Amino acid sequence: MTHVAIIDAGVGNLGNLKRAVDSLGALSEITSEPSKIAESRCLFLPGVGAFRPPRETLRGELETALRSALDQGAWLFGICVGFQLLFETGREFGTTDGLALLTGQVTPLPEGVSLPHIGWNSLHDVAEHPVLEGIEDGAHVYFVHGFAPSDEDPGETLALCTHGSTFPAMSARGRVLGTQFHPEKSSDLGLRILKNFLEYSNGTHSFD
Repeated sequence: MTHVAIIDAGVGNLGNLKRAVDSLGALSEITSEPSKIAESRCLFLPGVGAFRPPRETLRGELETALRSALDQGAWLFGICVGFQLLFETGREFGTTDGLALLTGQVTPLPEGVSLPHIGWNSLHDVAEHPVLEGIEDGAHVYFVHGFAPSDEDPGETLALCTHGSTFPAMSARGRVLGTQFHPEKSSDLGLRILKNFLEYSNGTHSFD
């Protein structure tokens, strides 16, 4: 059984994510305790709302614990604002440094389309990656956001989405992954992505 720590940075759809992860056979815990985060080998960083508040919450002991876990071989999956925090900077209400675990900055979606971007939209340019096994171009997932990563490293991008502009819907660098969309709100397809990640991070993925 995979043991999962869901990091509570003060903003996030924590209950829905926990229920989704537990439904897949994992044993998850919502926590803001640095010691539990440092000891975990499978971490989720969810978030909703603006970039800066959870970034400030993570500073200090929580960030040290998170980086310690990664240094010791942990896997990390960011969701929505938790995904945005993985990048170098956020441009919401001024400039705020991110965790710089992925390349790029988080900028506003362009005017001229409905904002925030809420609802189902399709993925395109889906890469071959174990966490995206069974996910094809045109698959629909659920978004809630007004900002998105830009200036990304194409080599880290696993899937794209377009809403006014084209942005990374999913990115990865090594053991750090994330989605701009909410897999826990994306029906069976989202559960498939979460299941793939849990198996991949636990070394039990069959790669069929």
